[in-house]
Amino acid sequence: MANGRDRREPVFDAPAGEAGGLDFRLSPEDRAGGTMARRRASSNGGDGPRRPPRPRKAKRKSGRSFFSKLVYAGLVLCLWGVIGVGGVVAYYASQLPPIDQLTVPKRPPNIAIMASDGSLLANRGETGGRTVTLKELPPYLPKAFVAIEDRRFYDHFGIDPTGIARAVYRNLAHKGGLQGGSTLTQQLAKNLFLTQERTASRKIQEAILALWLERNYSKDQILELYLNRVYFGAGAYGVEAAAQRYYGKSARNVSLSEAAVLAGLVQSPSRLAPNRNPERAQARAELVIAAMNELGFITPGMTKTALGAPAEPVHANGAGSANYAADYVMDVLDDFVGNVESDIVVSTTIEPSLQATAERVLVEELDAKGQKFNVSQGAFVALQPDGAVKALVGGRNYETSQFNRATTARRQPGSSFKPFVYLTAVERGYTPDMVLEDGPVNLGGWAPKNYDRKYRGPIALRDALALSLNTIAVKLNMEVGPKNVVQTAQRLGISSPLQANGSLALGTSEVTPLELVSAYAAFANGGTGVLPYVISQVKTTDGKLIYKRPGAGGLGRVIDASAVAMMNEMMHNTFVVGTARSAQVPGWPMAGKTGTTDDYKDAWFVGFTGNLVAGVWLGNDDGTLTKRVSGGNLPSEVWHNFMKVALKDKQPVPLPGSERFRDDVPVANGGSDSRYANAGTGDNAWIQPAPQRRASREKNFFEKLFGL
Repeated sequence: MANGRDRREPVFDAPAGEAGGLDFRLSPEDRAGGTMARRRASSNGGDGPRRPPRPRKAKRKSGRSFFSKLVYAGLVLCLWGVIGVGGVVAYYASQLPPIDQLTVPKRPPNIAIMASDGSLLANRGETGGRTVTLKELPPYLPKAFVAIEDRRFYDHFGIDPTGIARAVYRNLAHKGGLQGGSTLTQQLAKNLFLTQERTASRKIQEAILALWLERNYSKDQILELYLNRVYFGAGAYGVEAAAQRYYGKSARNVSLSEAAVLAGLVQSPSRLAPNRNPERAQARAELVIAAMNELGFITPGMTKTALGAPAEPVHANGAGSANYAADYVMDVLDDFVGNVESDIVVSTTIEPSLQATAERVLVEELDAKGQKFNVSQGAFVALQPDGAVKALVGGRNYETSQFNRATTARRQPGSSFKPFVYLTAVERGYTPDMVLEDGPVNLGGWAPKNYDRKYRGPIALRDALALSLNTIAVKLNMEVGPKNVVQTAQRLGISSPLQANGSLALGTSEVTPLELVSAYAAFANGGTGVLPYVISQVKTTDGKLIYKRPGAGGLGRVIDASAVAMMNEMMHNTFVVGTARSAQVPGWPMAGKTGTTDDYKDAWFVGFTGNLVAGVWLGNDDGTLTKRVSGGNLPSEVWHNFMKVALKDKQPVPLPGSERFRDDVPVANGGSDSRYANAGTGDNAWIQPAPQRRASREKNFFEKLFGL
């Protein structure tokens, strides 16, 4: 305990003056985690006073931050918009055929029907005109379409954003009328692949297809396709069809002013058709010309000339009867070429001058006398003696009625059927100077009478035919047999059903004008049956021959030469003393026969020279009766007016068999006729007259008469 003295006990009483200096606070070392505390203290400058904590910085709100958000939001919206548009496009693209299988649809073939002189009669087919190439067209024609429809055509990729923006602006500002904004490529896509409906889906598909076209075709190819497919109204698809329809010429020959009208027409074919709205069409054409001048496509001089000489559309003359001939061509074309898969050119036998003359004389007669005689329709057919159709008019006005009365309508021929009865008799021994009794006839209660209700007693056959006596025709029919008459008519080319009865002699079985005129051709050519034909050859547009009519055709010899001579002598008498006196053309030997039904429902005249056969029918479609129109008045007038034009400046041609006539030899009634002494020596000797039948003709007639 030696050191106990030095021990000091803790004292808690502070000395005076020091009590206030006691510090009971813990030092950093005395605190938990003293080491870390010391480190933090040392960083604060040791034991010195600690640095007060820094206040937190407030977030700054600036305009730049808001703009960034706006940009970000815009980008997000654009991205979603692109995704949405892409989805819509993908959806409508899926409704289209696969792009790798997509092809431009084949254009429906055109059938160009040409007259005998090479001029165009009509186009047939769905398009109304043939395909043309850009090289064939005058340079200003395609440029006119570019100027008014798509001036940036050679600069855009199928869709023109600039053009769309311009169209939107003009539409909103109401400048220049409504603008569509579609490029020529888009319009072509619509014409090739889509419908004409105006919907958003169609516009999207149109744009997709336009891009495909631009990728697979050159600009010139697209423009050529467009010009051959776009619709111009009036059934005309393509610029060639439109040029023919509105200006009566090929697109290769249109003027600048005509080209401007065609280019302006596609915007609204019904509203801007030059033949219906010439003022609107011309106003639109002037816009086209101004646009072409602005773009440098034409010179100021060309502009002035085009504006000073507006295009004048052509109008169809009268009935537009060439279309009846064209329809007939289409009716028979399949027999020669089958299915048409490409554009073809059909050369025909139609002679434009004769076609126009036939149309004119028929229409003029109906216009002048139709109301007075209560007759509204007609048909006309003209053939060469070999059967080549030179003119065919199927009605008064094609635009009003496309029904072809010349080839389709069957009508009772009346007395114009009598030559078949007389021919049957001639082939069985009768001659023009033989005499029958013109008197009352009664066949089982049917008592036919003559036109004038008179009887002439004994009369030679040549005069009976010239005067168209019904009683003699009926007697001959019963004498030779109606079945034989039917066979004769069919042998000459009548194909319509014929009833072998007593009234057959008066033409009660119906026939068409074309087949009746064709049957008469055998008299005009010396006895050869013909099949009417209108097509001479068919070629493709590049000149490949598809069909050519053989040099020889027809039915062969159907009438003996001597029978032809007798028939022509009798039918010539119709012009001398008979019912066709008013139809005679001075200087020309002619033969023929009038025809009138018993109730004046149908009236006919068929006649011929050595180089032309023609026939006329007049009547009403609904079968109403005319006011006494007979073959000897209106039809004969039409026939005469045609023939005097058709035969003008031509050398008269003798009728076949006229060299057999011997007018210096008198013949007694009922005796043999020495003028036909060589009858039966021709190509068909089987129809040689039988003397024993000639002697008993009256006996046979009455046996058949009372045997019914």
